[in-house]
Amino acid sequence: MDKPFISLCPEITRADALTLMDWLEDEDVTRFLSDSRHVSRFIEQVIGRVQLPVLTHLFNQGGRFFMAYDRHDVPVGFVRLVKQGAECEMVLVIGNRDNWGRKLGASAIREGLKLAFFDMRAEKLIAKIHPDNVRSLKAFLHGGFVLESESPVMKSLSMSSERYLRLLRESPAAHTSDIYITEIDKARLKNLVEVERGPTVFELEHEIERAIVVDPWNVADDVITMNSKALLHVDDEEREVALVYPEDADECAGKLSVFSDIGTAILGYRAGDAFSWRMPNRTCHIRIGKVLYQPEAAGHYHL
Repeated sequence: MDKPFISLCPEITRADALTLMDWLEDEDVTRFLSDSRHVSRFIEQVIGRVQLPVLTHLFNQGGRFFMAYDRHDVPVGFVRLVKQGAECEMVLVIGNRDNWGRKLGASAIREGLKLAFFDMRAEKLIAKIHPDNVRSLKAFLHGGFVLESESPVMKSLSMSSERYLRLLRESPAAHTSDIYITEIDKARLKNLVEVERGPTVFELEHEIERAIVVDPWNVADDVITMNSKALLHVDDEEREVALVYPEDADECAGKLSVFSDIGTAILGYRAGDAFSWRMPNRTCHIRIGKVLYQPEAAGHYHL
């Protein structure tokens, strides 16, 4: 659980806005942020004029704004994604200097890539970075971005959707555990993803694309495949669940749809794996205790 972890939350509260203002008063934070003065004025005006607890709609004018939280649900920065046509631009800030050097920026970049390509369906993601912003340049280049153009005051880095998918499959991030999916499960899930709608579908699509595809006759018997039953530890709660297709879901009976938050989260993990996963309003910590039943291990290949 000590691996770098960032989740991007689309809801922006009044408390978030006040935190943003504090960050933007730090010259080291705003030094390379070209529109920091405009953003500061905008936030100040919003707080002064709008007496609402949730300000999401105001921050999403002209783009999509996300607060970046660590695994303890503490805000550590923000990501802004602005899509124009097939291209999307990312602006990333880690707001508190105490968090610099913890590789949270790299984790935020990975989450931004997921949103840009799977949720917003961009064909290219761009980051414009000042040449002196060495820390950001290293983070984006290490994340697979390539230099597209440069001037004395700006370097433009980019990532195409094709390159992103290739890196996702061939060069998984060091902080993530490998997950596994059978050929049969992948084919069926991809067909479902194409017609399903909902805020978490892109998360499942991402997991399907990054998973290592295995023959159903050779999958390890401690992997959670579709229709498997497993004993989980979700935060401090022990739960026995079955991972099922949407038509078989019954949460009261412990049958979790693969489109549900925890259903998507556990697909492909093995007994003993532990990881953090963002729920709608919090981050939960999941450990796979034991796989109690796996169709493939039982010779049931067509459930």
